[in-house]
Amino acid sequence: MSISDLVTSKINTAHPPMPITSKLAPRPVTIEDTGLSESFLADLAAKHILDRGSLTIAELSTLMALAGSIIEPILNFMREEARVEVRPRVGVDQTLSYALTGRGRTTAVDAMMRSGYVGPAPVPLKHYAQVARAQTIHGKSITKSAMHLAFDDVVLEPELLDKLGPSLNSGRAIFLYGSAGTGKTYISQRLARLFHDLTFVPHAIAIDDIVVQVFDHQLHKVISQNSEDDRIMLGKGHDPRFHLCERPVAISGGELTADMLEVRYDQAARVYEAPLQLKANNGIFIIDDMGRQRITPAELFNRWIVPLEEKRDYLDLGFGKHFSVPFDVVLIFSTNIHPLELADEAFLRRIGYKIEFKSLTPDYYSKIWNDSCREFRVVCDPGVLEFVINDLHASNQVPLLPCHPRDLLGMAVDYAAYSGEPQHINETHMRWAWQNYFVAVKDYVDPSVIHAEI
Repeated sequence: MSISDLVTSKINTAHPPMPITSKLAPRPVTIEDTGLSESFLADLAAKHILDRGSLTIAELSTLMALAGSIIEPILNFMREEARVEVRPRVGVDQTLSYALTGRGRTTAVDAMMRSGYVGPAPVPLKHYAQVARAQTIHGKSITKSAMHLAFDDVVLEPELLDKLGPSLNSGRAIFLYGSAGTGKTYISQRLARLFHDLTFVPHAIAIDDIVVQVFDHQLHKVISQNSEDDRIMLGKGHDPRFHLCERPVAISGGELTADMLEVRYDQAARVYEAPLQLKANNGIFIIDDMGRQRITPAELFNRWIVPLEEKRDYLDLGFGKHFSVPFDVVLIFSTNIHPLELADEAFLRRIGYKIEFKSLTPDYYSKIWNDSCREFRVVCDPGVLEFVINDLHASNQVPLLPCHPRDLLGMAVDYAAYSGEPQHINETHMRWAWQNYFVAVKDYVDPSVIHAEI
């Protein structure tokens, strides 16, 4: 078991999560229970059959994430409309399968042209909103003991933890700022340790007849229902249209654009995809490198004012159709630009908590240094650490940042191995690492100055 797993295990023992149960999302047993119309489900079934050629009730049940008691009347409805026909399978498996008739193929192609979505049956928007509110990430308070335990294996000043903890309880946006390398992104990602319970994430949601895909394989970590996890008490009644997942942690950096925060429509595939904040619902949404995006800070801040105040996000499907969803995330802005360069003070007051990540004291730098030495399994000559702090950092006026010990030692280890002295670090190795880690500025001439002189 790793240190990270051990700490997480301690948190779980000290503050056991409320197990997730099927009562939150019970398995539908009739068409009415799904919240979807018979014609909608028939079109979805037709698209699946069009894609596969022919399907049994069991196969269609798996693909649509609906019980056989729902699939059978849908197929009966389609047979009455002469859209499907029964075909016996050849071979050992004599199970009856269903294939499209000529008329059924025409209607399936028409359905595919209207919507290219082919997957599990979606969850109606109203039902999704109920589930999302019931499993809110703001449903419990973070205590000081839980906060410190979660970061027990991280060198971090207690005062900083005692600022982060209350900010998580506030339900407001959190603004982290400080020099690059002070640990903002690293720490904000690890805040997920405090939310170790599970959530239901729908594969897709339905807004009338429009399907918006929510589940993202890259973002949502699915938990097997067969695992011996005390967070799961589902029995057999869980609605399979929902995936059982860890609380999501979405991170977006300089690549973020305005359209990524809106419902996106793929013209070629004819599929709607949920925006990042909807995918991150019931979890943490980190906007990293604030100020580096291809959207201005003012536009980005303005995008969140209404959702943060109303706990509801308003989205547009195009052609004049709008809908709203719960906005239930811990929203974190992280930047190495001073906040007042991004927005004025009056505007920043509306954001919530502003927490500065500062450079380290020599004591905390030494703790990270010693941890890094153990990680690399190296021994340093006496006085090497003092040499790094006083002769390298201080003389070059470089602040002590959390990223420096591990980065510099890693490069020193590379040089020591090259020099035939693995696992032994001296001042020569550290000076070499320093010279190759930092960009020399004494000989740098700004190209704009040269251009102006010309």
